[in-house]
Amino acid sequence: NYLLGVGRADCTGPVAEIPLMGYANPDQVGGGLLTRLYSRAFIVADLDDSRRVVFVSADIGMVSQRLRLEVLKKLKSKYGELYQQDNVILSGTHTHSGPGGYFQYTLFWITSKGLIRPSLNAIVNGIVKSIDIAHQNMKRGRLFINRGTVENSQINRSPFSYLKNPASERSRYSSDTDKEMVMLKMVDGSGQDLGLISWFAVHPVSMNNTNRLVNSDNMGYASYLFEQEKNKGMLPGEGSFVAAFASSNLGDVSPNTKGPFCVNTGESCNNPQSTCPVGGATMCMAMGPGNDMFDSTRIIGQNIYFKARELYENASQEVTGPLSSAHQWVNMSDVSVELNATHTVKTCKPALGHSFAAGTIDGVGALNFTQGSVEGDPFWDEIRDQLLGEPSNETKACHKPKPILFSTGEMTRPHPWHPDIVDVQIVAIGSLAIVAVPGEFTTMSGRRLREAVKREFDSHGTPRMDVVIAGLCNVYTHYITTYEEYQVQRYEAASTIYGPHTLSAYIQLYRGLARAIATNTVQDLPRGPEPPAFNIGDMTLVPPLTVDRVLANKMFGDVLQEVRQQYRAREVAEVTFVGANPRSSAENAIEHNFLTVERYASTSDSWRVIQNDASWDTRFYWTKGLLGRSNVTIEWHIPHGTEPGIYRIRYFGHCKKKMSNNHAVFIPFEGASSAFEITAL
Repeated sequence: NYLLGVGRADCTGPVAEIPLMGYANPDQVGGGLLTRLYSRAFIVADLDDSRRVVFVSADIGMVSQRLRLEVLKKLKSKYGELYQQDNVILSGTHTHSGPGGYFQYTLFWITSKGLIRPSLNAIVNGIVKSIDIAHQNMKRGRLFINRGTVENSQINRSPFSYLKNPASERSRYSSDTDKEMVMLKMVDGSGQDLGLISWFAVHPVSMNNTNRLVNSDNMGYASYLFEQEKNKGMLPGEGSFVAAFASSNLGDVSPNTKGPFCVNTGESCNNPQSTCPVGGATMCMAMGPGNDMFDSTRIIGQNIYFKARELYENASQEVTGPLSSAHQWVNMSDVSVELNATHTVKTCKPALGHSFAAGTIDGVGALNFTQGSVEGDPFWDEIRDQLLGEPSNETKACHKPKPILFSTGEMTRPHPWHPDIVDVQIVAIGSLAIVAVPGEFTTMSGRRLREAVKREFDSHGTPRMDVVIAGLCNVYTHYITTYEEYQVQRYEAASTIYGPHTLSAYIQLYRGLARAIATNTVQDLPRGPEPPAFNIGDMTLVPPLTVDRVLANKMFGDVLQEVRQQYRAREVAEVTFVGANPRSSAENAIEHNFLTVERYASTSDSWRVIQNDASWDTRFYWTKGLLGRSNVTIEWHIPHGTEPGIYRIRYFGHCKKKMSNNHAVFIPFEGASSAFEITAL
């Protein structure tokens, strides 16, 4: 028995003009909304409330160090010492369709146009609010764990790297991805459902890098389905049941199960360089199981949801026992690793290899780089040396065989380009150990880490621990491949920033945390060097928010393109309005909802909201025009089984106006489509 609390809060932020975080494609800028992003928080406390732990999964690309530091600061001012760096895990789902700009290290500024305060604030406030809600709703309850296999939802996107791992190790596993889902079910004292956390390793990249709508991708869709199922009759984002689908060791795992094809010729490009005969690497793209990216997101999300529902319904193994948490800050650019009694190696200052710029089959790079480069390219190296400076001989030697593209650990202007100080953290809830890792472990890296942590618990008198990896936690340090995978320098290896011994260093560190928990000596762990918080104002290339304008004879919210009078299920109702920049809403209204779909109830002569902008079936598009003018198009993809009747679509926005004293104000407005009829098939 424990005290349990769950909470969910919106963390969407601005849905327009902000670069989306994940594919590192500067052209992929937000232009609307498919589904809202949420932070989901879970608090577990002892019955005597002597100890508590927090797990947060947020629908964002990854947790950045800046984000974590600001969340911890807010928690401290609210709750004192209750929630601290050791007992709070912040994890990102790794959707590639959320707003970026919440990083303090310079490398991430290049594609996300600097530090974008409204984006950072939305995530910080959403995470804190979800924890507040969980904190206010603590009640007695029980935890159950279950695990099972998810089929047809992943492929390894760097199989040629995976095959470099020892044959004796590979022969112990039936697949080159981890197909196991681990699920933690939460119920209250009377057996009422509270929520769940699921961990499963797959990239949320069913939505590809042409997408401009903010959304939570396949993992978010699984959450959406589970929460809609349990919060019957509620709109998306409402209701008390919270279902988090959290990330795990997804480094080399893609949901694009048809595999890589040349988009120009249709032939397979499943080769060590992921390159096509015509057009090279830029033509090689993996395809999902659906007929477009929305359909693929739905299929993969549904697969994950179905398995989670089955595991939830059949969960019978109760989790009991004490709570503990261990955390250290570590300078990852300078860790000595004892490989064996006679051999010690070191990690390196952070650096990215040439293949980092190639991207992956889920999203290729913009230039003609290919994966698997173990040689540099004199052309790009010369440009790099001129612009950014040449890597030192020491860093070059340390990272071998990686040819260094960016020696980020030696680049400090205007601030350091990559973190040195990294969080390592384990939270134990009875027999469940949650290993919070600061990046993307590949399949085999994750297996080695889990095994090492489990062995450490075993050998110190805590057998039968369930060890789960929570990905993209606390600070982002790109990828972590095995030493063997590192040698072939595909994208994941080129992005293993602390060098070939990164994984060995983490295994050594996490074993230390596991040992401290098992032997009850957490208080003796050194805290390590505190991470820096750089003093950054608004450093951004995002255009300033200008005044919204309309044509002389128009008003905000006027309909420009009307709906049809009649639709059937599976058709798309579409309406276009005179719009305003959605950023005006994001920066001025907490939890702003941009749209509703409403059904007319003749008995009460009133309209009832049946969908909002968090709904999977609605799409909100913003199109920027000239001189501050813009349009908004709302689509409702009418689902199968929609009741026949009279419906309408409404739009809610804010327009920015300058007053005579040069002070800007934001004025709310709304628009509505004509009523339309949905007829039976």
